[in-house]
Amino acid sequence: MRRLALVVLLLSVALALRAADPVVGTWHLNVAKSRYDPGQPPKSQTRIYREEDGLVKAVVITVYKNGNSDTVHYAANYDGKEHPVDGSPDTDGILMQRVDDYTAESVLTHAGHTIGTARRTVSRDGQTMTITFKGSEVNNTAYYEKEKE
Repeated sequence: MRRLALVVLLLSVALALRAADPVVGTWHLNVAKSRYDPGQPPKSQTRIYREEDGLVKAVVITVYKNGNSDTVHYAANYDGKEHPVDGSPDTDGILMQRVDDYTAESVLTHAGHTIGTARRTVSRDGQTMTITFKGSEVNNTAYYEKEKE
């Protein structure tokens, strides 16, 4: 009986650890390893992701070369349905779908029209993240490093 209880406990812990989305945490853009085509990369960008009520809640803080900044917020899940985006002049909706445990794809919209697609991949060790964004005239690859907790 004790062995069965131990096995159930270990399986429960393993499932709980696996259930955590690897994107959860604070990520900082490594500008030197990123590629922006066309255009200049931002001066800095910080992405903060957390899980709450079955949703991924994101805050994206971008500081531009000219010193201006914006803060974008969204709460979405991987259901492929459109969820609102606040704080962006260019995007007002996001549709997310999970590809695998480490990868998600998103469609970004504005006024009901698709403006681009993004693919977010977290490394297997959970320390780096790459987001590729493709729009009508944009092909960016942003490289992020996870903040140490």
